[in-house]
Parts: sequence; structure tokens; C-alpha cells
Amino acid sequence: MAELTFWTGTMDAGKSTLALQTNHNHAARGRVGRLYTSHDRAGVATVSSRLGLTAEAYEVTGDFDFWRTTVDALTAGARIDYFVCDEAQFYTRDQIDQLAKIVDELQIDVFCFGILTDFRTRLFEGSARLVELADRTELLQVEALCWCGKRATHNARTEDGVMITEGEVIVVGDVDVPKDEPAVVSYEVLCRQHHRRGLTAARARAVSLAPDPLPFG
Repeated sequence: MAELTFWTGTMDAGKSTLALQTNHNHAARGRVGRLYTSHDRAGVATVSSRLGLTAEAYEVTGDFDFWRTTVDALTAGARIDYFVCDEAQFYTRDQIDQLAKIVDELQIDVFCFGILTDFRTRLFEGSARLVELADRTELLQVEALCWCGKRATHNARTEDGVMITEGEVIVVGDVDVPKDEPAVVSYEVLCRQHHRRGLTAARARAVSLAPDPLPFG
């Protein structure tokens, strides 16, 4: 039986790497799939991993219809065994409903990968619906770490190096920015305690007057 599976974790936990590996593994066994993404930091219609891996994909826009697109493709003679859906947190509730319908009615496996909560610590629309509907929700096994060494559980957004907690939900940025040259918008993973305090690695360095933040609670 086909399944709808949701793999989730913070930024830096390897979700896009696992999405690409999943696609590779199934394709290597002769299965035919489609790779989807939305708002990837590398650009439109691309799945990218911080390890340097990339692959072309279908871009999921706000008005994209998974059900209609899939039915049209199958009617035209296409073979589809599975979907790999990266950045699934950015999908709409309706699109997640469509993916669940594709699993149930068309017996196509759907593997979704995404972040659970945004920089405000609130559930993304797509992720919330996946938690409600997925046959299985799996936590990524690679643990991202806060600057203090604790397990990172929250995603922080910074603007010019300063952590913010309000603003547009979807703003593309990256966690890989030079320490001394903060991007206009960038992201950092933090433990709950330091997210609550707004204590980023840069701020911790400034407060401690040390080259690297000290492992204090």
C-alpha cells in the first residue's frame, strides 16, 4: 500500500540531502518518480543540499494542483511510482490534501520533507496539515546543534545579524553566511532557551568578548 510520509527537522538537519538520497534510491531500483520543491535557496525548480548536491525539480507555486497535474500525466500515459516533495512546509493545506488523495486513490508513494515551525515558533501551514494527515511522521536523525552545543530545536531569522520574531513567513535565506559579514536575511538554528532569549552566536560572541561563544546555559 502506498504511504504519505513526512520527514521533519530543523534547518541544518539534512532534509534536502535525505530527499535527494530518497529519490536516488528509488530511481536506482527502477521506480519512476517526480521531484518537487518550493522556494529553495538555490533558485526556482531546484532541490539543493548544503553538501553541494542539486537536482532539477518541479516548482510548487501557490496555485499548483497536484491532483490535476498527476491525473493529466497518467491519462497521457506517464508512469509515476512516487513523489519526493522537498520544502513541504511551504505547500498549502489544499496541496497537502491533494497529495493524500494521490496516495489513497492512485497508490503513489509520497515522501515529504520539511521544517515543522517557522522563525516565530509557529507551525507552517503545510507542515501542520502533514502532521494531521501523514501515515508516518519521522524526525530526522541528524541533530542540528545550537552554538552552545545543545540540540537545536528552533529556527531563528536574523536581519543584519539581529534576531527578529515578526515579519513575512517566507523569506529565502541561508544558514551558511560568513561570521563577520551577516547577510541582510539569514537563518540560524538555536536551542529553545537561546531562541527565547534571542541569543544568537554573534550576540553571544559579542557579550562574551571571545572569538567563539562559551557553552553556558
